Amino acid sequence: MTATTDGAGAVLPRVAEAGHSATVVTDVKEDTAAGGPPAARTAAERATARAVEHLLSRQDGSGWWKGDLETNVTMDAEDLLLRQFLGVGDERTTRAAARWIRSQQRPDGTWATFHGGPGELSATVEAYVALRLAGDAPDAAHMAAASAWVRDRGGIAATRVFTRIWLALFGWWKWEDLPEMPPEIMYLPKWLPLNIYDFACWARQTIVPLTVVGAHRPVRPAPFALDELHADPDRPNPPRPLAPATTWDGFFQRLDKALHTYRRFQVRPLRRAALNSAARWIVERQENDGCWGGIQPPAVYSVIALHLLGYDLDHPVLRAGLESLDRFAVWHEDEDGEPVRMIEACQSPVWDTCLATIALADAGLPADHPALVKAVDWMLDEQIVRPGDWSVRRPRLGPGGWAFEFHNDNYPDIDDTAEVVLALRRVRHPDPQRVEAAVRRAMNWTVGMQSRNGAWGAFDVDNTSPFPNRLPFCDFGEVIDPPSADVTAHVVEALAVLGKQHDPRARRGIDWLLAEQEESGAWFGRWGVNYVYGTGAVVPALVAAGLPVSHPAVRRAVSWLESVQNADGGWGEDLRSYHDPEWIGRGDSTASQTAWALMALLSAGERESPAVERGVAWLADTQCEDGSWDEPYFTGTGFPWDFSINYHLYRQVFPLTALGRYLHGEPFAPREA
Repeated sequence: MTATTDGAGAVLPRVAEAGHSATVVTDVKEDTAAGGPPAARTAAERATARAVEHLLSRQDGSGWWKGDLETNVTMDAEDLLLRQFLGVGDERTTRAAARWIRSQQRPDGTWATFHGGPGELSATVEAYVALRLAGDAPDAAHMAAASAWVRDRGGIAATRVFTRIWLALFGWWKWEDLPEMPPEIMYLPKWLPLNIYDFACWARQTIVPLTVVGAHRPVRPAPFALDELHADPDRPNPPRPLAPATTWDGFFQRLDKALHTYRRFQVRPLRRAALNSAARWIVERQENDGCWGGIQPPAVYSVIALHLLGYDLDHPVLRAGLESLDRFAVWHEDEDGEPVRMIEACQSPVWDTCLATIALADAGLPADHPALVKAVDWMLDEQIVRPGDWSVRRPRLGPGGWAFEFHNDNYPDIDDTAEVVLALRRVRHPDPQRVEAAVRRAMNWTVGMQSRNGAWGAFDVDNTSPFPNRLPFCDFGEVIDPPSADVTAHVVEALAVLGKQHDPRARRGIDWLLAEQEESGAWFGRWGVNYVYGTGAVVPALVAAGLPVSHPAVRRAVSWLESVQNADGGWGEDLRSYHDPEWIGRGDSTASQTAWALMALLSAGERESPAVERGVAWLADTQCEDGSWDEPYFTGTGFPWDFSINYHLYRQVFPLTALGRYLHGEPFAPREA
């Protein structure tokens, strides 16, 4: 295969272009980077060519890619509950959402939070209530099975706080039986524990509007009772024992009791001022598209909060907010041709676009291919050049990051920024000075967001307070944003690609990664499932930064990956690995997780190994005729275990990246600064 370079040292195969598509030329005799036996190469080349065509066909005319972001039915249930609360529901939307919710019910009558997972109590309660709003009778077989399971698991009283907040809005739960979070939290100074900036950005955006909701304690009478969801309808909320006062749990339980007492004796002018401050904070953080933070939950609670504060539904702020929520809806038809509506918790165009760009470049698309140039143009326009909430901790740091979503200028994230930089460096753009200026701004911002321990979190610096997670109010998922191995690895890799692997900040990141390696040889994956993801991110970063493939950390990682390879040649890891060690490295093979393992092994010099050949063969054998892969399993996370994500584009971009690197070698060799 005739090779070219992208100007930064990456070897690229020759492709034949035809409009907006590209066919990878499969004459491998001239490609000195190709490895593996001829049969494996041929299968990999065929799979790569089809995957390239498929991915190119999915690019939007504006230059971006976006796959569906599937989570669980609580998004759909809460959307229907919001519409019921505001009085804006319509029959078509309700019916379409109910079809989706019913389609996700498990045979035992429950709903899980990820494909193949166990039934989950809060999700089952919320789905059940939504279906009752849609008209499903409580004595219908599927509903009776769900309510019996709920009662057997403790009923509504055992659900998470957020579920009970939704039920309290309709009188199905008592507000006084919920943890208290007063709006006066807005006035806690930034140096005091439990100020709003001690919470991760996603929690902060949710908690502020919920303090308004909790202060008002609204009740819109429900159209039916939910006695069938209580373990004992006569005692729907049996008292829970207090933990010892000498424990943290006991301390925060007593703090919550004190806050309930404060509510009865609140200083009314202070409460009014706090509510006004919360309202200003919310409105100031509304994005240009009407959403908040680019994610659905804060938008939902912000709409409710502002409505309670007197904003009518025709107010421009609320009108834009409601319109933004409609954009989270994905409509399709079921097998009977009936409309189905699924709600995305978030949308991922920046993330998907940078990953697609990397995949296509590593697969051999010319560095100046029109699709890649168009993607870079779009990404450059998305760079955030104004301060956001991150500047509270870094007031003198210049902006320059990228967010995950279409509109989220307040919360760029370090992971997206690092991956965008890696994508930009793979493309030969007609205006290289513009690209270099964007890269400089981005990396200046990124290194400025390094935490004290030398690593990087996703959105904030040193967001590691131990207290927010202890609050009774915060019983669902992560509410802080500590540094993680996967994000840190992506930053280290970006620094290495820019020739800064010897920079003291990069070395601190590398040292932190080496110290975080598990005894098994793996790394924990915060934003992807799980140790396969973490290891697939860290090994390429360490090798790019100059660690020899013979380094003990690299060899331990290789040994671990080889030890958890499935008999079919692929890799998989179930989300249960986040709380059950027996599941670590175990699960049905998936395209994305197989690709992560291959990316680590290839970077470690294992191109000729049997493990790599079997993994490549698995990808080639499981590819669909149209060049895509099927992947019902959830391999992404919002909160490990508590909130799982199926990124529908992961099954396309990561296998293509791995196959490209198998055929053509690593895209970048480390460069001296």
